[in-house]
Amino acid sequence: MDEKFRKSLEDNGTDVETVLKRFLGNEAMYMKFIMKFMDDKSYEGVIESIEKKDYEEAFKSAHSLKGVTANLGIEPIRAASSRITDLLRNKPAEEVDVSELEECKKQLQEAYGNFQKIIEENRQ
Repeated sequence: MDEKFRKSLEDNGTDVETVLKRFLGNEAMYMKFIMKFMDDKSYEGVIESIEKKDYEEAFKSAHSLKGVTANLGIEPIRAASSRITDLLRNKPAEEVDVSELEECKKQLQEAYGNFQKIIEENRQ
């Protein structure tokens, strides 16, 4: 990983040092998983399910996204998806705080967009 890419990740809330320890210092493996992250469909599942008001599916997708991003150290996406899971956990649709959910969705979209841009700029 070159320094520019690492700095971009860190400047956007990724804890590269801690995650590299999780990957036993194997930078090539970490890079492989970071690049594959953009193929994960959990993000799209969150957004589409929220828009359809399918909160059970939105919860499942957000929970999956939270786990993947926690493992990769992508804190802004993890935090937004975690908040979405908190808002939706064990709640019937009529009890969901829709305005707060929409705000979290916007935060998730912004964080994901930033990270997507970093990945696209650094694909090899």
